[in-house]
Parts: sequence; structure tokens; C-alpha cells
Amino acid sequence: MAHVWKFFRSGGFDQVRLETAEDIEHLHELDQKLWVALSCPVQGLEFDPHTLEIIDGDLDGRVRAPEVINAAQWTCGLLKEPQLLIDGAAALPLAAINDATDEGRRILASAKQVLSDLGKIDASSITVDDTADTAKIMAQTRFNGDGIIPPDAAEEAPVRALIKEIITCMGAETDRSGKPGVNQAKLDAFYKAATSFVGWWEKVEANRDVVLPLGDATPEAAAALGVVKTKIDDYFARCRLAAFDPRALAVLNSKEDDYAELITQDMSADSVETAKLPLSMIAVRKPLPLGDGLNPAWRSAMNTFREKTVKPVFGDQESLTAVDWNALCTKFCAYEEWQKGNTGVAVEQLGLPRIREILAGNGQAVITDLINRDKALEPEFNAISSVDKLTRYVRDLGLLLRNFVNFKDFYNIGCHAIFQVGTLYLDGRSCDLCVRITDVAMHSSIAGTSRVFLAYCDCVRKSATEKMTIAAAFTDGDSTFLTVGRNGLFYDRKGRDWDATITKVIEHPISVRQAFWSPYRRVAKMIGDQVEKMASAREKEMEQKAAVGVMQAGTKADPAKPGVAAGAPLPGASTFDIAKFAGIFAAIGLALGAIGALLAGLIGGFMKLSWWQMPLSVIGLILLFSGPSMIMAWLKLRQRNLGPILDANGWAVNPRAMINIPFGNSLTAVGKLPPDAELSLVDPYATKRPRLLLKVLLSILAAVIILTVFIFAAEWKEVVHNWFIR
Repeated sequence: MAHVWKFFRSGGFDQVRLETAEDIEHLHELDQKLWVALSCPVQGLEFDPHTLEIIDGDLDGRVRAPEVINAAQWTCGLLKEPQLLIDGAAALPLAAINDATDEGRRILASAKQVLSDLGKIDASSITVDDTADTAKIMAQTRFNGDGIIPPDAAEEAPVRALIKEIITCMGAETDRSGKPGVNQAKLDAFYKAATSFVGWWEKVEANRDVVLPLGDATPEAAAALGVVKTKIDDYFARCRLAAFDPRALAVLNSKEDDYAELITQDMSADSVETAKLPLSMIAVRKPLPLGDGLNPAWRSAMNTFREKTVKPVFGDQESLTAVDWNALCTKFCAYEEWQKGNTGVAVEQLGLPRIREILAGNGQAVITDLINRDKALEPEFNAISSVDKLTRYVRDLGLLLRNFVNFKDFYNIGCHAIFQVGTLYLDGRSCDLCVRITDVAMHSSIAGTSRVFLAYCDCVRKSATEKMTIAAAFTDGDSTFLTVGRNGLFYDRKGRDWDATITKVIEHPISVRQAFWSPYRRVAKMIGDQVEKMASAREKEMEQKAAVGVMQAGTKADPAKPGVAAGAPLPGASTFDIAKFAGIFAAIGLALGAIGALLAGLIGGFMKLSWWQMPLSVIGLILLFSGPSMIMAWLKLRQRNLGPILDANGWAVNPRAMINIPFGNSLTAVGKLPPDAELSLVDPYATKRPRLLLKVLLSILAAVIILTVFIFAAEWKEVVHNWFIR
């Protein structure tokens, strides 16, 4: 019979219940369209990253639904009671391991061996702490099943020395305990190189006089020759070209321009520019001098060449002819060809006698036997890794399922999901929905569609020089003072405190309460801005008039300036127009009269209402202004979605995980006094404020005035126009 699934509704969608071992055993049968998440990142979660790395089979940094299914099936097959996964047991009882299978028996035996190595022979359970340091466990044994033999795995000193030499020549492989060692491939490569090196030397021994014309001094002589060979070839080639056409001498030797360029620089005998000049002055059939007359940049190399190569062959002479040079090169041709055939360079540093000694011994067979003995234990030591894996799954897999297959921990009040990294305290509130991010620009471009007010904060622990960036969701209160630069305090899941500073905000409605007051705040801001502009303009106008008045008061008749009498206004100064100001005052009086008449009519009509109609009319007037804003905010708050916030962080969330108003209020707590707190309402520095009724009346009056202005603006304009015409 098919497994019967149970579901619960939370966050506006149906989520599967994982309450029994059968639920986990049949997890592969659950349609993945009903999973809450299909993948999540390995890093950045409040979850053991090593456990996630083990689940991440392809090691791509993401855990996907098939990998979760594989982990669940593997674990259920090794437990007698898979119910341990639901409970999330901190310790794995040895009795719970299913020893009815070969793998189960190996894991049980390895678990006992681990406990025995740790001195816990009588322990009945094993924990992650016991298995976490696998390298430490394996370091206590000679063989650990990886086929790599460190030097101390050999009992005989000569074998240990040979393994160290192989590591020196061929490089090391690191075994499970972290020690350097050799495997079969390194061993075979070493002996192949050693055999090749000995065979290479046997060619010399068969024809030693030809290959080593100077005996043991041949390598040094050939090396000295190799340093100057190209430069000497260049010299004799130039001499041959000069013999072909003497006109080329001026070009073959250095030009005056080359020396002029050298003089402008800091001179150095061995500089690169000097080394590019010919080895010696070019002349027809001129021998190469080995003492005086050489390019200073090559003098040291030529002295070595003379001592190591020329003198042993030709004796001590002051120059070298082209014939001598060709003979010298021919003499070392066999050696150069022999050098090119060296395929045992890797072991050359050990020297021929030591290599022959190694090949004559039985070291290869001994080390091969050690490697085979180590490989024979591979299944047992592989089981140690499986013990660690099983212990971690028993502890952590249930937690992962509650945050992957469903979001039970997120929608369960008092619990925290693995993507919630801590709590932010800022602006009199605490925000529990905080996620760690790495790229603010990338995250905000996607998370903005969540309809959630997000504040991005840089968090710093100065004592530990640690830094991280979080995105905090504000789901209750208002956003008036949530601006860039505000500081707060962030507590991570370990209880450590971080200094937090807002660096960016994504604005969305936070609460219906804020939406109720927003029209009045906008009107108050608009009136304040207009009053400020009018006051600023009036102040500027008064300053200009005062300046003109001062200048007029100080002006006297000036004979040199006819037409300007004492006390006369300066050119450009304005005069007081009585008729103009009378018209303005009349217009203002007319407007105030119209407003007064309107208010009188409204108040009269309000007083004629029945007692029960009066509060309804007030409520209706308030709703006329606040209602649309509240309705829009309410609709947007019902659309808040967790999915984009997590998707922007690397998750793949299946449904629309809604954050409605009641649930949002649980994610952000607004500061309140304790229920048993005592509060004194006496504030000696409190500003005198009107009572609540007066506030309401003033609000109604402001609303009426604004409404009247909008309705009767056209009529007032026409009345004032007609009044001025009359």
C-alpha cells in the first residue's frame, strides 16, 4: 500500500509532516513539487557545514533534493530505528546500528574500534565529537587503508630511510593521517627512474674517453662552454662576414650611436646593454682574445671558460682561433648528446653509488608488501568515515528536513530556521528574520520582489576583526527612522554581539498602523515645506526692502548727479502701491470669508445630526483620508513572500512562502514595557501638547480646509478675478 502522507497548512501553503520513521523512509516517493525547497547552499547557514559537504555528493557547493533523498535512504538502511532521525539524537547508540547487513557490521566494528582507540571501550554510544577528527584516529595506526606508506610505518631503519629518499626525489602523497608517504605509483616511478639512470651511466662506462674527454672534470668544462657558446659563435660569424666583405666592419662593430646611448645611462660593466655588444672587436680572421680586449660584461664567464675548458684541452693560451673553437665544440659533442638522453634526472641527486645500492637491495619488495598490507585494511578504515557520516546524519538530518522538505522551524513560533542567522536590535525593535549575504547589489535586485521592508547592514566585531553583511526584515512598526547610517546591535545564533550599520534599505509597507497616519504626515510635511518656503521668501523680501531703505535714507542731493534729489528713491527701488495692497487684502478677506462660511455650514450641518450620526460622520471623514492608504498597505502586506529573499541567497524555494500580518508581527518585536512594570507619567521636561480631542478636531479641521481648497479653488479664482475687474 502507498504511504499515507499528512500535511499542515502554514504560510499560505500546504507542507508535509515528517513525524515518523516511515515518512523519512518513503521520502523518495513524495512529489518534489510538494517540497518547500529544492536546493540550498552549503555555506552561510546555521547548520554544520561539514555535514552539508558530506550530503553534497558532487561537491558543487549546493545540496539538492536527490542528495537529500540519498542521505535519508542510506541512513534509514543502517538504523534499526530510523525514528532517531526525527528526534535528532546527539549520540548514536551502538545498539541502533543495523548489523544485519555487511555494511552495517563494518560500521559497527569501526565504531567500536574508534571508541577503543579513544579509551572508551565500555561506551554504548558514539558522538560526532568522537568521529570528527578522523585524521587523529588514523594517525594512531601503522596502516589506515589508503595505500600510502609514511616512513614511520616501516619497522626497519633502512626501509624508513629509503621511503624518505623516495619522497625527496618523487614528492610525497598525503595519507589519511596527514603524514607524507609514498604509494605504489610513486614507488614504481622511483625505481623506473633509478634503473634508467644506471643504464644511462653504463653507456658512459662503455665509451668513457669519448663521452667524458676530461674525465670527472667534463661536466664543469661542458657547463662553462655552454654559458659562452652562443656569444663565441656570434663573434666568429661576424669575423667570417667581415672576411667576405670588409665594408661590413663598420656595421659589425658597435656604432658610435650605441655608445652615445650608453653614456646617457648609469654605466655598469655587466649591464644588459653592454652584454649586447660584440664579445670583442671584429676584424678579418682575428682570433678571439681570452684576456684583454673582451667585452667587460662577459669577462667573468670567459675567465671560467678559459680555466675550465680551454686550458685542460689546449693549455694556457691568450687567444682562441676559429679552428680551435670548432675542435673544442666537437670534443664535447658526445657529452652533450649523452646528457640529452638522461631520463633519470629525478634520482640524480642521490648519486650513482647510492642508486646502485638501492637497486641491489630488496627495498622495492618490502615497501610493496607494506602498501599491500595497508590496502587490505581499506574496507575497515573506509567504515570509519562511514561512522562519522552516520553519526552526523543521525544528529543533523532531521533538522535539515525541517528546513528543506518543509519550513516547520521557520513557521514555528519560538524556533529559528537554519537560514536565520541571528537577531537585529535597531530603532526600538528586534528583527528575527536576518539572513547572511555576500553581494548586496545582487541580493537586493531579487529580494526587492518579496514586498518585505529590508535593511542591509554591515556587521563588525572589532575585538575579533570579523565582518559580515546581513539583510534584516522589518515586519512591524514603521519606517520613519529606518535610514542609511542608523546603528544597531546584532546578536548571532551563538550569542555574540556585532556592531550593525544600515547601508541600504528596500522600502515597502511595514504595517497598517503606519499607513493610517501616512496621509496626515504627508499633508503635515507638505504644509511645513510650503510654510518654510513662504517664510524664506518673505524673509528674503524683507531683507531686500531693508537694504533699499537704508540706502535711500543715506542718499542726499548731489550736484554732480542732477535728477537725484535728497530723499528721493534710488533708481530701481520699488514704491509702495496702496491700491495693489488693498486689492490683495480684499482678496484674502474674501477667501477667509468663504472658508468661514463653509466651516459654519459644515459645523451647522454636523450639529443638526443625531448623536449617533456624529461619531459615524467623524469616522467616515477619517476613513476618507486614511482608508485608501490602509487598504493599499493591507493588500501589499498580504503579498509579502519569503521566497525571493532566500532565492537571492542561493536557495530554490518551491512555493510562495507567505509572511502575513500576524506572522510578520511575530518576526519583528516592538519594544513594550513589561506587564508588571511601574510607570510614572510625570515628565518635568514634557512639551505641552493638546489633548486627544483637540488633536482629533484639529485633524478634522485640517482635512476640511484641504478638501475645501480642492473643491472651491476654481470658484475662488473666478470670484477674485471678477472683484479686481470691478
